This record gives sequence, C-alpha cells and structure tokens, in this order.
Amino acid sequence: MKIPPIVSRRLGLGLLGVLLIVALAYVVMRSGPLAPTRVTVTQATVGSLSASLFGIGTVEARRAYLIGPTAAGRVSKVLVDVGDTVKAGQLLAEMDPVDLDERAAALEASIARASSVIAAAQAQRRDALARGELAATTARRYGELGAQKFMSAGAVEAKQQEQASADAAVAAADANLAA
Repeated sequence: MKIPPIVSRRLGLGLLGVLLIVALAYVVMRSGPLAPTRVTVTQATVGSLSASLFGIGTVEARRAYLIGPTAAGRVSKVLVDVGDTVKAGQLLAEMDPVDLDERAAALEASIARASSVIAAAQAQRRDALARGELAATTARRYGELGAQKFMSAGAVEAKQQEQASADAAVAAADANLAA
C-alpha cells in the first residue's frame, strides 16, 4: 500500500517541527536562561589579601543635597572648601543680613499702625456708647410723652428705632475692637 503524497508531506513537516522544538529546548536548557549555573568550589584558607584591581575613574556621591540659606543676605565668610569633610550640624558659611534694619523698621511701623487702629476702635466704641445712652434716654422720654398723648406714635417709634440703631453700633464697635 502506497502512502499518498499529501499525507507524507504533512508527516514530514510534522517531524521537522518536532525536531525543531526539541533542538530549541536543548539550546535553551544548555546555554539559555534555564541553563545550569557553573559554580567553582574551593577550600577556604587563611591568608593575606592584596589589591588586585587598579584603575582610573571618577568618584560620585550616592546622594546629592540642595543646601541654601533660609533668609536673604550676603555670604560674609565661607568656612569650608571644596573637598573638605563636613559633619552634620557643622557651620559652612556665615551670612551678612542685608536688610535686617529695614525689616525691623517695617515691623515697628506696623506695630504703630496696629496701636493707632486699636485706639481708633476704642474711640468708636466710646462714641457708640455715648450715642446709645442718649438714644435710650430720648426713647424713654418720647415713650412717656407718647403714653400721655403729647407725641405721635410715629415719633415714638422713630426714637425707639434710633435706640436700636445705637445698640447695633455699640455691638459693631465691640466686634471691631475684638478683631
């Protein structure tokens, strides 16, 4: 019995594919990432060590830090040089404050402004209290006259409104002084 040519061709291609897969697996297992690691084993002995590697190169720091002043000013004195060994907390340079006098004068001026604002708020409170007392007295007097029918009800209500307004001005002055 003769095998048809199409079947023999498929059989040949299948055998070739299997051989390629086996060859690839062999290469990966012997020299690829799955290959066994070769280890040299030797007996440990006591002896002296000597440097065996020499070369020229550049040394770089593992970490780099940005340093700088916390206030504006000019550097008046540098206490370390490039390449010096420094320790944590060591003074590296001294700063000459450029505008320290101007800052002190500005702070004194702002204190004076704040003092004058406080004095003005206290004066406003005293004025509001005086107006409130006057409005209360006037409202009480108009109320008595209104009860005797010597004043109109509208005039009495107007004076009571003035008293309420004066009380609100006192409350506003107190709040302004508290701020």
